[in-house]
This record gives sequence, structure tokens and C-alpha cells, in this order.
Amino acid sequence: MRYIPEYVLVLPASTASEKEIQPPPLVTPPPASADDKGPLLGNPNVVLVSLGKFLSEEVQHTPGKPASCCQCGAVLDSRSDTPAEVNGCYFCQASELSSAFRSQQGIAATGLPHGLFVLIPDSKLQSASQPLLIFCIDISASMSITSQVLPGEHRSRLEFVQEAVLLCVQKLCEEQPQTPVGLISFNYQVEVHGYGDFRSRILSGEELVDHNYLKVAAAAFPTPPPLSQTQDFLQKQVTALAAVGTTALGPAALLAVTMASRHPGSKVIICTDGKANTMLGNLEVEDNDARTLLSSTIFYQDLGEFAANQGVTVSVLSIEGTDCRLDELGRLADRTGGKVLTASPNMLHSQFEQIIENCTIATHCTVTLLLPKSLRVKGEKEAGHKAARKVGNVHLDTEITFQFVANEEDASAPPSGGRVSIQLQLRYIRRDGQSMLRVFTVDRNVTNDSMAVLSSLSLPIIHLNSSQASAALAVRGRFLDARRESELQMKLIERAIKHNRSSEDRETYQEWVNTMEPLYNNIHNFTRARSVISDSQSLTDAGAVLLYTMKHSNRKTIMIKNKQDLEPTYNIHFSPNWQKSKY
Repeated sequence: MRYIPEYVLVLPASTASEKEIQPPPLVTPPPASADDKGPLLGNPNVVLVSLGKFLSEEVQHTPGKPASCCQCGAVLDSRSDTPAEVNGCYFCQASELSSAFRSQQGIAATGLPHGLFVLIPDSKLQSASQPLLIFCIDISASMSITSQVLPGEHRSRLEFVQEAVLLCVQKLCEEQPQTPVGLISFNYQVEVHGYGDFRSRILSGEELVDHNYLKVAAAAFPTPPPLSQTQDFLQKQVTALAAVGTTALGPAALLAVTMASRHPGSKVIICTDGKANTMLGNLEVEDNDARTLLSSTIFYQDLGEFAANQGVTVSVLSIEGTDCRLDELGRLADRTGGKVLTASPNMLHSQFEQIIENCTIATHCTVTLLLPKSLRVKGEKEAGHKAARKVGNVHLDTEITFQFVANEEDASAPPSGGRVSIQLQLRYIRRDGQSMLRVFTVDRNVTNDSMAVLSSLSLPIIHLNSSQASAALAVRGRFLDARRESELQMKLIERAIKHNRSSEDRETYQEWVNTMEPLYNNIHNFTRARSVISDSQSLTDAGAVLLYTMKHSNRKTIMIKNKQDLEPTYNIHFSPNWQKSKY
């Protein structure tokens, strides 16, 4: 049987030169058992991209312009004059042609090892505006429901929200007084709260069902001055809020995102305790009312896409014990890199602060991965040797992962003991509006030695990928595929733990099992149908929070106890009994 390659690869956080990215020597494995030598189940071929770390690094710009392949877009070199284009390269040609490209003069054999390019360097940059923070607060009738805080003392949900917002405003004024902070409240109408000489604007009735009217109204309302100038006005507005009426959440979200879109890097925090129940973005419909629900689904998807394209992060925070249809509303946060959270009333302040402190460091980010044609990316929309993923807004803790598998349609697999190259491209816009391109190309060894792979496997990275990949399937309704994905990776992880005999790995594994347990055993507790016999159920609020959080998790959030630096794994693995993936 011919060997089919599988990949284990970690791109280091800094790769200024080829010398710095040479793989370290393998850890000497313990004595091998018969099981160790057998083919590996699951997929050890994972790439970790620590975007927050990459894009926040201070790196010297590469002089010149990127010279690229006109077929696949691989960056091959940098040129001082007009960028050169090569007709074909290592990544898009058959392996037997690769030697021809290795001999080209002036063009790197398999790609530029590392570069940071300023795209359109002569363009006039926008002045870096201060990102805006907008609190979008539900003041519908249900926010008057009270809960006991002390014997004989009760407080309403709205009072808890008011206290949380006021504490955040006070802290921001002390630590970041230049931050502009806006307030929008909504019940049966939507109010954009004013400050100083600018009066509040109230929209109601037919105004709340006209997309264009709402956008024009938002554009006409001026951006608030720094908080140092508006703190008193804002505190009075928050304190005066009263709960009554229905929940026009959809129009309020549209107004908030449109206002924030003038300042890339801005944040919108939506806090609610119930379903949107006005015409625009209505979520208070029965599951059999497919037409109305589809219209609302499209509304929130489109609004999330608009927010992401404008560099706005939207987070959604609901109050514990309520039903807000976060599976639909959470699409806003999912597309923009925001958070979907549920909190008890007395924990609202800490959740607000967590969202506010997660700063946006770049927008409009797209990550492109290039492989030789003997490989393909697993799980992406367009599976092939090249995959581009729209990440959008990037925060300091943003990490994403990719999986590789063999291209079963390509018979030219590299031999064990050989090397292959992989290129990563990061395109993004800095806070000052400058477009950037960062490129990494790395060579990695190929092996068919299962013991070598097990010894060098980074379990936290495999854990993270399994969590992200399974959750990404589940939020699209593919619960059964999500379960199969996680079960396959569990077999690989258990094999590595048995081989390495590490107590630290066992502790890390247990943390991961606790995270993944709902997908294995209790996914029915997180779907509205209370059963998973097909891939068409919708999620409860608890299920939406769980899966959206898993999808956007990082190593720190998945493996809380594992705080040590992770050793990257560099070997590329061949399995003689590779099974064709169906995902």
C-alpha cells in the first residue's frame, strides 16, 4: 500500500530567519510496544496560528514588494521594482516539476521564508480614530423581574444592568478617559441617547422596519466625545432607564452597528433578557414558522457580515434563566469575533469588563494556507491545497487551527524521510488603516514513524483544534459529524498519552474531556428538540453559549491548568492505513 501523508506542524510565533525555524531534535521516546508501531487513528496534522501574537509583534517591514505566483498566489520573494509574477511554483505544480522551480534564479525555491509587506505604501492613511464602545441595553417589561439579593431585598434585572454599566463607565473614565461611549436602549421603541447639546433620538413604529431609514438615522447621529466629557450625561441617562414594553432588539442592533462602523475596532455590547419580538429580526416565533425565522436568520447573518466588514466587534450577553434565541442572535458575535455569554445578574459587571478589555488589534484579517498539491486542507469550504479563511477582527487572544489530510486524488506523495513546504499568509488592516501582508514559509520533515509522531505531539494544540472543529460543525447543525470528529481525535490523544506516560498530559486530557463531554454524551441537553437523530435541530441558549465559545476558544481558555509554554511539533507523519475523510 502506498503511503499517504498526514501532517503535524506548528508555525512558531516569530520566524525572522530560516535558522530560527529549524525543528528541534525529537524527544527520545520510551520503549515501544506493539500498539505504538500501529497506524494512528485520528489526525495529528494540525497547524496552530496564534493570530493575536503574530499581529501584535513589532517586526521590521520587508523592503520592496512581494513577488508571487500568478496561479496560486504563493509569495516567492521580494522585489524592489514592480512585483514579479511567476507562472507556476512549488505549491501549484506537480511534484515532478518542483526541481525546475528550485533552480530558478532570483526566486525562492518554495517561497519567501518570512516577510512583512506594507500593501499600497503610498496611499494616504486615515487618522487612527479612537474606537467607540456602545452599550445596547434591553429595557423591555421583562427587565423589571426581580430576584432576591439579601433577605428582604430584591432587585430587578434592569437595576443589575444599570449598576454594571455604571461601574464600567467609572473605571473607563479613570483608565481610558479618551474612549467615546454611547448608549442605546430598546423596548417597543429605540432610543439613541444624547449628551450635552445633542438631544436623544427616539425611533418607533414604522421607522423600526426600514433598514435604510435606520442606517441614515444612525449616520446622522454624531459620535460621542471622549468619556471624560460625557461621563455625567451618560450616568444620568443610565440611571433614568425604566423597563416597559416589547423588545425591538433587531433595530437597536442595526443602529448600534451602523454608528460603530465609522470607527474600525469599535465594540457593541448587546445585553438582553428575552427574544427580539418586533418585525425586524423577530425571534419570538414557533419553529414551524420557517419563513419568519429564515428572514430573521438572514437579518442577523447580514448584520454580522456588515459589522465584520467595518471592523466592528459585537458581543451578546443574556441574563441567566431566560430564553433569547442565542443560536440566532449569536451569529452577530460569531462573525465579528465577539463573545456570546450568559450571566447571572450579579455577574454582569465582570462579564462586561471581560468584553471591554479584549482589545481589537487588527481588522479585515484573512488567513491563507498553501500546501503542495499532494495535500489538501480538511474542513474548509473549498477543500484543496489552498484555503483562505476570513477571520475578520483579531484580538490579542485570537488563535485558529487548520487540519491537513492527503489529497487522495494525487498519487505523488512525498517519501518518508523527505521534506515538504507550507506557506502561511496573513492579510489584515492595522488600526491606522494600513493594509499589511505577513508571510511565513516553512519546510518540515516527513516520517512514517508513529512513535516519533506520538513523542512530539503537542496535545494542547490537538485539543484546541478538536474543540474548534467540532464546534464549527455543531453550530451549523451537523451534530453527528461533530461527534464523530471529536471521537476520532480522542483516540489519537489517548494513544499519545499511553505512549508518553505523562501525568501532565493526563491532567491536560481530563480538562479537554470535560470541555468536550457535551458533544460526546449530552448534546441532546443543548438542543431544543431534546434529541439528536438528525442534523436539523436548533440550539438552546446554553447550547449556543457552549458551542460559540468552543468555536472561538484558544489554548488558555480550553486548557486552563496548562499554563506552560508549548513545545511545537515539527514532524510530518505518513500513515500506511489512512482512511478517506468524509468532511
